[in-house]
This record gives sequence, C-alpha cells and structure tokens, in this order.
Amino acid sequence: MKVSIVGTGYVGLVSGVCLAEKGHQVTCVDIDQAKVDQINQGIPPIYEDGLEELLKKNIKTNLQATTDLRQAVMDSQVSLIAVGTPFDGQEIDLRFIKTVARQIGEVLKDKDDYHVVVVKSTVVPGTSDEVVLPIVEEASGKKAGEAFGIGMNPEFLKEGEAIVDFMNPDRIVLGGIDQKTLAVMEELYAVFPEVDQLTTNCKTAEMIKYTANSLLATMISFSNEIGNLCAATGSIDVVEVMKGVHLDKRLTPILETGERIIPSFTTYLGAGCGFGGSCFPKDVKALKAFGEQRLSPMPLLGAVLKVNADQPYKMLTLLQKYVADLANVRIAILGLAFKPGTDDMRESPAIPVINELLAKGAVVQAYDPIAQHEAEKIFDAGKVAYADSLETAIKDAQAILIMTRWSEFNALPDLLKALNNAPVVIDGRRMLDKQELAKYDGIGL
Repeated sequence: MKVSIVGTGYVGLVSGVCLAEKGHQVTCVDIDQAKVDQINQGIPPIYEDGLEELLKKNIKTNLQATTDLRQAVMDSQVSLIAVGTPFDGQEIDLRFIKTVARQIGEVLKDKDDYHVVVVKSTVVPGTSDEVVLPIVEEASGKKAGEAFGIGMNPEFLKEGEAIVDFMNPDRIVLGGIDQKTLAVMEELYAVFPEVDQLTTNCKTAEMIKYTANSLLATMISFSNEIGNLCAATGSIDVVEVMKGVHLDKRLTPILETGERIIPSFTTYLGAGCGFGGSCFPKDVKALKAFGEQRLSPMPLLGAVLKVNADQPYKMLTLLQKYVADLANVRIAILGLAFKPGTDDMRESPAIPVINELLAKGAVVQAYDPIAQHEAEKIFDAGKVAYADSLETAIKDAQAILIMTRWSEFNALPDLLKALNNAPVVIDGRRMLDKQELAKYDGIGL
C-alpha cells in the first residue's frame, strides 16, 4: 500500500521505517526541512536501537521524507497521524492533531479516491470521533464514511526496543468508524499474518492504549511502595521479596517439561527510582484528568503518580546516610536517559536527583552512553561535568548513583575492586549483586 505518515518522532519514524521494511511505499511528512533532509540522507534524527540500519536500507526505495503534506496525502491510500500530544497539566494538548487533521481535510477536498485517516498518536477516548472526524469533514466538505474513513491505531512500542516491538508485535489494535475503514487498516497490517488483531471502535482503541500504559505504571509504583516498606522495616530486601512473589505459577508458568517461563512484564514488578519517558507519566496524568472531567475520579492513578514523583528522592535519602553534607562532594551519576537503549530524557528520574544534588552544592559528574547531548539541553552549561567513559565517571567519586540500567554498568564491581578506597554505590535500579560491592545500598534494601 501507499502510506503517508505525518510526524517523524519516535512513533512516526519507527512506524514508517518498519512499514517500509514490510514492503509498503511510505512517505514520512514533517514541517522541519532539516529533519526531512537528514532522514533522506539515511541519518535518523533520534536514537533508537536498530533504526539507523533499517532507515539506510529502505530510504529512496520504499521510504522517503518530505515537507509536502499535500502531495504525500494525494499519493497515498492511508495517512497515519503521529504527532505529539503533550499534557498541559489539565488535559492533553490536541493542537498538533487538529492542525494535521485540518491540513489532511483540505487535501481531501481535491482528492477523488477514498482515503483513510488513522490517528496513531496517543489521544483520550473520543478524540478520533469527536475532534478529528468533524475537522476533516469541515475542511474537506465531504462526509466521513463516504469519501473518507477515520481510524485509530494505538502503538505499543517501548523506547529502546521500538523496532523489535513493531516488527514482532504481540497485538494489533484497529479502531474504525465503519467496516470499510477497518478493511483498509486490515490490509495495511496484513503483512503481520500471525499476530492477534482486535478490531473495535475508535473510542475503545484509544482507551486500550491508556489502560495498557496505566497498568504497567501501576505495577511499577506498587513495587516501589513495597520496596520502600522493605527498606523502612529493615532486614528485608525487595529483590528477594519479588523473587518469591514471581515464583507464583500464575506469574511465571511452568511448562510440562519443567521449564519456568518468565514473562517480560515481570520486569515492571521490580523496585527502582521511578519511571519516566514520554508515555507513562503523560498517559497516566491524562487518563486521570480524563476521568475527573467525566466525574469518575481515579484515586488509584493519583497514588501511582504520587509514589513515582517521590521515588527519585529516595536516592538522596540513601546517599545522605553515608554523606550527610553534600557540599563540594563529588558524586558520579551513572545513567541520564529514563531507560537503556534510548537517549530520551523526558521525565527521567535523573533530572530531579541532579537538580537536588546541585542545590545542595555537590559536584556532579555524569555518564550516559548516548544521552549526554540531551542532558546538555536540560542543565545549565557548566553545572554538570560529563564523562566520556564509565572509568572516567567514577574516578575520584565519593559516591556513585546508578540511575539507568545500562548493561555497561555491570562492570562497576570489577572497576571498584581496583580502588583502595571505593565509594559507596547507591543502586537505583537494583541491577548489581549486593554481595560484589563492599559499600552498597539501593532502593528497597
């Protein structure tokens, strides 16, 4: 099929590259000419594992980028809207969605062929039907269900693993206003014949996305609350507690062969310094606000957010058990991105921790394999020193805080054994074996 995708962020570009890899003819649209030029040169404007290889493979064959939305829509059968939907504190901001819907509608005014407009961005229930549809109708002067269709196709991509997730989905959710719309969407995803597909209406598809992310965020905050109680009680390690909980066969089934299956979702049932990123914080806040607007308060989600907001500061509480006065104390921060495999620092727990350390007069030296350029946009120049390697980061450090679960940090115990006076390690991800370090503390310990 011929597909146009509006927006070249994490969702738009990954979707475009992967659909091109599957054989569709894809045109990615963005208003930023520099970004478009970069994509057409095979250089991704964002970091995502495996993205550059697939982009280079497909660009100029099945994939191209342009600023010309009109031509992209005219030349395609289906358009995916994959623009940002930031949360403004009260509700999600739909201005980008509305702008693109209007622009597509204006193109459809002059297009004779039936066209399907699919919302790929994360939006609250009702957005596709009650916002996008009437805007496209008004701008095109045509009727939905006759000249065009409106659909909703939520994404379930984990940053750092987005390419793998798209190419090997566990489910595909298709929402549409009618069967004709759904038939086009089903044709688009026919390249994934073995994947479970759920076809439904747009509102349900929108709710599925928010529910999925809110469930995972709730699991994380639950685990962190248990971890905090373990630490407050003493002589309990949340890692061992969760290991015992996970032995429940309903969580980790045992096959007839005796092999135990450990589903990937159990990683969300591990205590740490909090969740971040572009999805969980925004989506939970948006769903909570959505419920309140409809007089259906969601106190559980409020608690999830409260626990998560407090969690990064547990790192400072642990640190000050060993270093009460942080003025002029050299602290190594290991990890800046909110998770490994990405350079995304949106809502990263490292941000409040570093800001608090700086406020207390600490000397901060940070290291992240790929996110330094994003950190430099966040912290004032000269406030944070950046190391170019793990070894450099920990040199002369009086304490080490692990904020991101980069596999590279598994080398830390061996590096510290070579030091005469090794600093304390505060493990915010509980990724290291506590027995391997002379001075170790961490969340839930």
